[in-house]
Amino acid sequence: MLGILKGVITLRSDIVRKGLEKAPHRSLFRALGFTDREMGEPLIGVVNSFNEIIPGHIHLREITEAVKAGVRMAGGVPVEFPVIGICDGIAMNHKGMKYSLASRELIADSIETMVEAHAFDGLVLVTACDKIVPGMLMAAARLNIPAIVVSGGPMLAGRFRGRDVSLSNVFEAVGQVKAGQMTPEELAALEEVACPGCGSCAGMFTANSMNCLTEALGMALPGNGTILAVTAARRRLAKLSGLRAVELVRENLTPGQILTPAAFKNALTVDMALGCSTNTILHLTAIAHEAGVKLDLREINALSDRTPNLCRLSPAGPFHLQDLEEAGGVPAVMNLLLEAGLLDGEALTVTGQTVKDNVKGRRVQRREVIRSVDDPYSPTGGLAILFGNLAPEGAVVKQAAVAPEMLRHRGPARVFDSEEAAVKAIMAGNFRSGDVIVIRYEGPRGGPGMREMLTPTATLAGLGRDKDVALVTDGRFSGATRGASIGHVSPEAAARGPIAALRDGDMVEIDIPGRRLEVLLDEREIAARLETLPAFVPRVTSGYLERYARQVSSASKGAVFCFGE
Repeated sequence: MLGILKGVITLRSDIVRKGLEKAPHRSLFRALGFTDREMGEPLIGVVNSFNEIIPGHIHLREITEAVKAGVRMAGGVPVEFPVIGICDGIAMNHKGMKYSLASRELIADSIETMVEAHAFDGLVLVTACDKIVPGMLMAAARLNIPAIVVSGGPMLAGRFRGRDVSLSNVFEAVGQVKAGQMTPEELAALEEVACPGCGSCAGMFTANSMNCLTEALGMALPGNGTILAVTAARRRLAKLSGLRAVELVRENLTPGQILTPAAFKNALTVDMALGCSTNTILHLTAIAHEAGVKLDLREINALSDRTPNLCRLSPAGPFHLQDLEEAGGVPAVMNLLLEAGLLDGEALTVTGQTVKDNVKGRRVQRREVIRSVDDPYSPTGGLAILFGNLAPEGAVVKQAAVAPEMLRHRGPARVFDSEEAAVKAIMAGNFRSGDVIVIRYEGPRGGPGMREMLTPTATLAGLGRDKDVALVTDGRFSGATRGASIGHVSPEAAARGPIAALRDGDMVEIDIPGRRLEVLLDEREIAARLETLPAFVPRVTSGYLERYARQVSSASKGAVFCFGE
């Protein structure tokens, strides 16, 4: 860690740059072109998740250069290094999706490895999409050296026949073609325009959800979640983030001072107000684990019960991230919540100021995008945690994106042991009105990797069946999912959770307002069925996924590595 002695900053990087015995180390820095002056300045790791396969990351070289300019402006020395990233959209609905959540742990571990090996003084984490954001935050919490996050920003919405569209519309259009409501030619035209350029996909999907919540946690500057990828303002934010990283080192302000219980409650409250992705529960739980903060899923329900849902962004409504930015962004939402007494305004942030200071005077500019606390879309938050004999450890649903008629539902189970089997049946119309489609053995261990299942949910929505068919899984969903889609059912089937006992025709009862998920069987019948199940046979027996499946914990614990729990 960094200390301050008699007004002189003692840098963490001194261990590799100061003293007679470090002459060989300095020689290697000289090989990098370091000058004498740079040898004594804060060494800032700039973690660049650029690659050429994710639209949200394709411009991150430019963002990273802006960050490095900011670091130099403040008198620091930027040193860039990379991490991997997966495009969830491209990985969707095939083996590739098994690696998406699993990549989060690789990202956190690789950052830890680079920082500890090279003794960086501080970090700027340049991110954009899905698992990269939480992976970076997990690393920041674990390392507890001065760190700040800056994302590449959201994508512009596309335009199709006079309306804004995004990637979720393309997924749903597949079902519309299947239902005869759209022609293949129309789908091709939509495909051309839905994703117009760089940035994280334009709705309140997982990437944008996590970038907004990084801001709410206090680990990014205001604007991180909503300033568009294509704008100069995004480049200015990147410069300011680099500049601020050096100041954080000089102030010795670390994630441990920011990622407090109050910060996580604030983030979850903003989560409920915005109507974010169900994946945020998984990721916030994992980040809290690294920060030494315990998140109880039942406490999350209490926050949801008291927090009004103020925004309905795609897929829950017609608006996109550019609309939220025009409306005042996350600071305007937080100011409303603060004035209503729903946030802890004294929580510290990377600005060096409190939440109260950061959001003071930030007003809503478009009331149709951000409603008032007195006139919300709903009096309770966008997410709900369901419990019951089908999910003793909990399950998650984006209640803000559920049709009113499906908030309470009872129907027969239609059980599938893989996503592929379920998609095949849905595409063939092999289900009935009222069914509860159950997809199991897709959890963290069973999948392995807890695949996102946007294809089945979007196909149902495209077919117009999201208002009469529910979907329940021990896997998870994309933030672009809408409908009565209940994920993260824990314990998972591979761990002999009750979902493994389900059979076709069992009556499943969903009560989202009541926070319940039940199968109408008595406990003795469930136990008897589980007792007769054969031992679970892992689907992957080599490589990283095999190791991942052995080490990963339940989704209810954030699907973090548990090492023998």
